[in-house]
Amino acid sequence: MNMKTLLAASALALSLPLAAQAQGTIRGAERGVEAGTDAAGPIGGIVGGAVGAATGTVGGILGIDMAPRFRSYVRERNVRSYDYDGRVAVGTTLPSDGLSYYDVPDEYRVRPGYRYTVVNDRPVLVDRGHRIVEVID
Repeated sequence: MNMKTLLAASALALSLPLAAQAQGTIRGAERGVEAGTDAAGPIGGIVGGAVGAATGTVGGILGIDMAPRFRSYVRERNVRSYDYDGRVAVGTTLPSDGLSYYDVPDEYRVRPGYRYTVVNDRPVLVDRGHRIVEVID
């Protein structure tokens, strides 16, 4: 990996606007670091994190193409919405009791461990700790 690529990747990472910290930015960065480190060590991790953050911002965990279809899937199942007083946003941890979590079907190509529920009439993906990782709007 040459220095120009490293500098370009660093510039990209630093130029991402804070307002663009949308649904998948954090998870995209995590995935990018994992893949980059596996492929090219620490420098690959730096580049992978920057690229992953950028693509995660655009696609989220489900991806742009899958989100509308998944929203329809959830609606067709008439999943009961949980009334939540707090903010429904990425990073919010939901209670483990009082609402139901459902497995995401394989056809949506979501990594194992993520499940979904509906909060305030909005489908959300959560991780194993019931932390919202994507709001499907």
